[in-house]
Amino acid sequence: MTNIQLSRKLKALNLPETLTIRLHRAISWLKSAEKQEGNLDMKFLSLWIACNACYAVDLNGMSSKPEKAKLRDFTSSLVQFDRTRLYNLFWEKYSGPVRVLIENKFVFEKFWEYNRGEIDDYLPAFNKSIATALNCLSKENIEGLLEIVLERLYTLRNSLVHGGSTHGSKLNRAQLRDACNIMQLLVPIIIDIMLENGDHNWGEIAYPVVK
Repeated sequence: MTNIQLSRKLKALNLPETLTIRLHRAISWLKSAEKQEGNLDMKFLSLWIACNACYAVDLNGMSSKPEKAKLRDFTSSLVQFDRTRLYNLFWEKYSGPVRVLIENKFVFEKFWEYNRGEIDDYLPAFNKSIATALNCLSKENIEGLLEIVLERLYTLRNSLVHGGSTHGSKLNRAQLRDACNIMQLLVPIIIDIMLENGDHNWGEIAYPVVK
């Protein structure tokens, strides 16, 4: 679904104010991403912000919970509401951008820990992660597969947001292209699942509208 279709659906529904604000923000960043076809860096960042707008929660009482744990809680709810649509997406794309992203060591966090001298080796964990992803796909464990994919995307996000990449660099084009191909399909599904499950408590937003 496009940002226009999602925006129309949002306006037609009578959702709680907090969720309406959350999804309005997410859709606005999806719209931004759709305008960035010639700029992979900005497209990926817009898609990540759209995703982040969906799951970011009020920091009160949550500050001690790692970001990945919050994301894991969020994906559990998504899978609970629509396992089929998410599984179909990864099944169709696994032989393409999903598999390539998972098998790309440059978006595997332990690869960078190894290069910084923090651990002795990354390959056993890397190979295990690849095998686990394939096993998740074969056993229709969409939650496990989604977690692995989002971990890869999160590593890529960190490299950009924390200044670890040059804008327009030729070195990270492949992973950015694969990431964008996945997220431009995944983010609209996430937003739509939330639209269709407005009764669920998706959490308070960390930065509410203050007039």
